[in-house]
Amino acid sequence: MGKPRLLDLENHFAFYGAYHSNPINILIHTLFVWPIFFTSLILFYFTPAFCDLSQSGIVPSGFNYALVLNYGSAFSIFLGLFYVVLDKKAGSLAALLCLACWVGASFIAAKLGYSLAWKVVLVSQLLCWTGQFLGHGIFEKRAPALLDNLVQALLMAPFFVLLEVLQSLFGYEPYPGFQMRVNAKIKAEIKEWQDKKLKKVS
Repeated sequence: MGKPRLLDLENHFAFYGAYHSNPINILIHTLFVWPIFFTSLILFYFTPAFCDLSQSGIVPSGFNYALVLNYGSAFSIFLGLFYVVLDKKAGSLAALLCLACWVGASFIAAKLGYSLAWKVVLVSQLLCWTGQFLGHGIFEKRAPALLDNLVQALLMAPFFVLLEVLQSLFGYEPYPGFQMRVNAKIKAEIKEWQDKKLKKVS
């Protein structure tokens, strides 16, 4: 019996990869995806806390003001665990990056304060999203994945970028034959999209 669709890394990677086959567009996403996640966590810092850790003794007193259990921490933990379930090795690295982003974003948010933080986040998000849309429009010549499946695209984007980097630099595969199977699915998906485009034109 196959994996549930939600936990099928091949399908996730092939779906996202079909929208990111151009090398320049891939580079643009490599540069901008994690900063989008990071700056989102800066904004999440200002959401209501689920509980107050300042009196628990769990967190050192110097960190109480920054490390708050709220939507930012919950989202980071959820995403990290999801990535670990998809692939233990790369997923563990992604989970550590999610945790590091949460910690870093929390300290920056606490230091800046809301009145300045939201402006920094707005500028960063506009820059990163504009870069990605330009990458799709100019180089990929295909609409972003989020227009077809918003949740899947947003959930998988950080992990996809990390796997791309690990594969490019170290030849990493979650298991033997992964890249070959995914590439075949990506080619099939791109061909299907191109055929649909031709039908619309004709």
